[in-house]
Amino acid sequence: MIRAIALDDEPPALQVLETFCSQVNYIDLKRCFTKTDEAFDYLDKNEVDLLLLDIHMPALSGIDFYKRTGQKPMVIFTTAYSEYAVEGFNLNAIDYLLKPFTQKRFLQAVEKAKEHYMTLHPAAKMEQPYILIRADYSLIKVMIDDILFVESLDDYVRIHLVEQKPLLARLTLKALLEKLSPELFIRVHRSFIVSIHHIEKVRNKMILIAGTEIPLSSSYEDFFFERFNK
Repeated sequence: MIRAIALDDEPPALQVLETFCSQVNYIDLKRCFTKTDEAFDYLDKNEVDLLLLDIHMPALSGIDFYKRTGQKPMVIFTTAYSEYAVEGFNLNAIDYLLKPFTQKRFLQAVEKAKEHYMTLHPAAKMEQPYILIRADYSLIKVMIDDILFVESLDDYVRIHLVEQKPLLARLTLKALLEKLSPELFIRVHRSFIVSIHHIEKVRNKMILIAGTEIPLSSSYEDFFFERFNK
């Protein structure tokens, strides 16, 4: 997870950043600040990987703020004033977002931050602790560790969770599998994905998870046992 903080003198701008960050599984937005002195105090006591930093602020510009920080994390500048772009990039900024920016443009910027982070920390694993699923007219955060198994129901999937009601979402099994780590989940049947961690027993081509038997298809059997035995 990339640890981030956001600094902007306008609370609505921070709300936008909070919303966008909540939809990115590798960004951990620790705090939001409207005052530079509070942000300085936080940086003195905590390590941060990424700053989401407004440039045009009344007390101190974002550029001057960044120059005065003791640590030099990655920075994505945000501002409504395009004339600051050149100076921002002169500080080796990851990106420069001109307000109002879209979610798509924000994602492009944080993807650059992710690539740079992985370059600096090649051994780091950017494993997602959760996935976001659209269901019941809402965007629901589903913790990876809570997923027991998933079954396909034509154009829907039913996600079975630890000590929770199953979640029904309009999604294909293939699309969901792309969201999940191949180290943690495996397809065992054309209609089922299982969490390797939650497997209790395998017997007679049946996989037992939380008291439920899930069929192991012959076409997936060899690959499954190769992974499961490891």
